[in-house]
Amino acid sequence: MQLNGRKALITGASRGIGRAIAIAFAQQGAQVALAATSADRLVETAAMCQEQNKLDVAMFGLDVRDPKACEAAVKATVDKFGGLDIVVNNAGVTRDNLLMRLSDEDYDAVLDTNLRGAFNITRAASRPLMKSKAGRLINIASVVGIVGNAGQANYAASKGGLIAFTKSVAKELAGRGVTANVIAPGFIETDMTASLDAKVKEEALKGIRLGRFGKPEDIAQAAVYLASDAGSYITAQVLVIDGGMTA
Repeated sequence: MQLNGRKALITGASRGIGRAIAIAFAQQGAQVALAATSADRLVETAAMCQEQNKLDVAMFGLDVRDPKACEAAVKATVDKFGGLDIVVNNAGVTRDNLLMRLSDEDYDAVLDTNLRGAFNITRAASRPLMKSKAGRLINIASVVGIVGNAGQANYAASKGGLIAFTKSVAKELAGRGVTANVIAPGFIETDMTASLDAKVKEEALKGIRLGRFGKPEDIAQAAVYLASDAGSYITAQVLVIDGGMTA
């Protein structure tokens, strides 16, 4: 599943799933452009990627809610690398609360980042992806976008919307050989889940058939597969990686 010569842009790449995907892509020979809210937060990820393949890494401080900034980041990636083959929309936030306590601000913040942000990047990247001989769009959603979760109406809406968005994009870009797929992780050990109460984690673990929480690398290897030639005939699909939690 080599990615030699491929150029990839990954948002939310400073930690967790985004970092793991960037490193896994670099291990397979891809040249990576990393985006996060602050470029300073990407230095460690960039160093880890360069350890894998010695290639230059691009870093962007990027607010994915800003369409002009997304256009600039995509253009800078294409200019620096000479093209763009793979886009991973991983940037995301949570603002959890029960519906009756959920503020307009928290609802909008999650939808604007998780869904509108993916739209901004994808729209900006659509032309270079169509010019690629191996265009790949991979959007990181969540099982919450499929089954819902109490206290996460905003997050579920954003991730469910991302799934529908990806399926539509897949149909639009298929004629140019671009695949578009979703990875829907379950409970993955990241900074975002580390802050959860111990009792919440204990209850979550009871529902996972494989008896453990996932690791960012579990998601990264799936992303490598979808980005590689091995995934060239897969599009408009949702790959659930949750240890059997939603089985």
